[in-house]
Amino acid sequence: MNKRLVLLALAGLCLALLAPALSPRQVTILAFGDSLTAGYGLAQEEAFPAVLEGMLLQEGLKVRVINAGLSGETTAGGRARLASYLKDPPQAAILELGANDCLRGLDPAAAEENLSAMLHELTSRGVKVLLAGMLAPSYRGEGYVKSFNAIYPRLAQRHGVDLYPFFLAGVWEDQRLTMDGLHPTAKGVRVIAQGIYPQAKRLALSVLEGQQAAK
Repeated sequence: MNKRLVLLALAGLCLALLAPALSPRQVTILAFGDSLTAGYGLAQEEAFPAVLEGMLLQEGLKVRVINAGLSGETTAGGRARLASYLKDPPQAAILELGANDCLRGLDPAAAEENLSAMLHELTSRGVKVLLAGMLAPSYRGEGYVKSFNAIYPRLAQRHGVDLYPFFLAGVWEDQRLTMDGLHPTAKGVRVIAQGIYPQAKRLALSVLEGQQAAK
């Protein structure tokens, strides 16, 4: 009888030691962008990364979304600081940049080059990417709008990444959901997060599936 109790105790100990290895691994998603990601004018828990993380956790996914947004950031600025986040690369990233380039009337070709360089840096390290697109406002003129809006679909195809066509879909210039026609309120952030959620969930699941296949 005592021998049986000892064996049961040993079995329990083995299961306890194996539990961390058998439990789902956490997926780290880098939300890399400008004020739209950072949560301009909002508490951190109201910002896009925190809201999206909460939605994914409610789904039962073990996910951490890092807020790597910086207000005022351009694609050139993002390109310069991305390396600091890749010393210990995340498993996935949502890349949201370009709005400030557009607002300042910067060359769309330069924005495309910067975004392409960032996508290369991420994908070459095995980071799965969801590219969040931007659309230029009509006051920029037909030529600029056409050039700028073509950037994101072209880059998504070139680098083989998923594209969410317009990060501000559902809130752009809506005074009820933005503070100034651009920066979303807390309610606006929830609208953005709900819009991008299906693709963000797919991004996280693709990482988990890759982890499972590697076991």
